[in-house]
Amino acid sequence: MRQVVLAAAFVLASVPAAAAERFGARVVERDEILQAMNQSRGYSLMATTNGPRFQSEVLLRLASDAEARDPQRQPLFIGHREWFEAYLERTGLTRDRAPLFVRLPDEYGQDAIVDYRPDRVVSGTPAVNAPLRALNVCIWWPQREDGPRSYSYEDTLSTPQLKVTNERVMTYRLLDYRDMLVFNEVTGLRGRPTTGLLGMLFQLIGEGNVVESRIAVAADGLQITRARARKVFEVATTVTVHPDGRTEKDVPAGRPDLVAIDARLKQPLRLRHPPMECGGR
Repeated sequence: MRQVVLAAAFVLASVPAAAAERFGARVVERDEILQAMNQSRGYSLMATTNGPRFQSEVLLRLASDAEARDPQRQPLFIGHREWFEAYLERTGLTRDRAPLFVRLPDEYGQDAIVDYRPDRVVSGTPAVNAPLRALNVCIWWPQREDGPRSYSYEDTLSTPQLKVTNERVMTYRLLDYRDMLVFNEVTGLRGRPTTGLLGMLFQLIGEGNVVESRIAVAADGLQITRARARKVFEVATTVTVHPDGRTEKDVPAGRPDLVAIDARLKQPLRLRHPPMECGGR
């Protein structure tokens, strides 16, 4: 019996290792992910609206730690099971109580490759608007015959409420500017409002493709997000996210500091990116 258990454990452990070897990446262990997750504090880790902030913070910490240990900057392989188990330990949630934005990637087997070599993310050396750290992020689940091409879930905390769709392969450039985070050249992520006037409009035109999102956090913990989505036309909107995940459109009145953050999020970057290699395709 013990031999069977050990054999099963070996098979499970070898799955991410084999996938990582295929892409020339290093497997990030669960404890590494947990250590990076433990540093995210001051906001709800269970709210869907805080998900992009949480994921980006963890990925950037993992890349920063890897830089210090590996001058060759070998890409990182982050397995779906390791991420999910680290999240459950960080939050104290059981599997069935985990929010959909975390549970579904595990159920679909979404793994990730993170490439933090600057020349693979940004072309040339920008004289201005150069990020402090730049990552290529590729997230996917294996292609299977008659397998799903996407999955969707609803974010009921947003105002308006949103339907979010993840395609089998998603990619983006994650840029850290210290005062803001930028998700640039996003592919494979769609969404649409399901309530309010915009909900009625998007019922007619369908889901919009998210192409860019920018995040900045004020001194009191309010998160300001500026996102662009494209369908028949392009829509750009600013949203304020409270630490508990509640949202409101634009920035609250009487907050010149938030107005300044919103203006910063609207500034052009004028960056060029080389083609991204994504093993999920």
